[in-house]
Amino acid sequence: MSDAAQPTAAEVRAAAEAVKAALDRHLAAVERRTGEDDPAVYEAFNELAAAAEEYDELLYDRYDEVTPFEIPGTEDALPYTGPEEPNALSVLIRRDYTVVEPQRLLAQAQRVEAVEESGAAAAGFDAASGTVHGALGVLFGEFEPDEIASRHKEFGLEEGDSTLWVTAADEPAEAGEWLEAPFDHADPHQVLCRFDVSAVFDEEAGADLDDDIEDAVEPELDEDEDLEPLDAER
Repeated sequence: MSDAAQPTAAEVRAAAEAVKAALDRHLAAVERRTGEDDPAVYEAFNELAAAAEEYDELLYDRYDEVTPFEIPGTEDALPYTGPEEPNALSVLIRRDYTVVEPQRLLAQAQRVEAVEESGAAAAGFDAASGTVHGALGVLFGEFEPDEIASRHKEFGLEEGDSTLWVTAADEPAEAGEWLEAPFDHADPHQVLCRFDVSAVFDEEAGADLDDDIEDAVEPELDEDEDLEPLDAER
């Protein structure tokens, strides 16, 4: 960052004062809270997080220093506003796959259709497994999603990201009510718990591990330091 674009010392000081004020507001909201899910507490929390993030950025831009605070993402700050004692729940699942071996996928679908064709009473069985989209329809029509997830390599698929949300409700939905748009009414504020799987997490963990290993096996050497040969007399 150029000197012209750097924040002034006064701007950094003002951001620090904003953090102090946000801390006071957050403490006051906690002291006045009316329950575990008091919206005033969550609002004060979000204001404190925003003020701290602003201060952290300005401090780094001006002085190349950071704070010891970890600012949670927006998704972490969402309050739960669903029923305290849910009478119903919905489980929302998304799993992504990549077709990496189309021939394996087609072969598996053709095996399934061969069994169905041999048991079909009518002649002229309509095979759908000759195309990738047809094969996917055959396999997902034959196997449960959990079985496909556990056997995805057999079907020529590679796993991508996946997520599972458990959401709460006061009453169960009417039969057929949401079938046309099953995920349109998912409210993040009513999520009881969620489980995310992504290669991003593995990459981040691997990068941290690589850094730790590099630090452990490659200690810094002084450029002026002379290294003695291994056969030097002791």
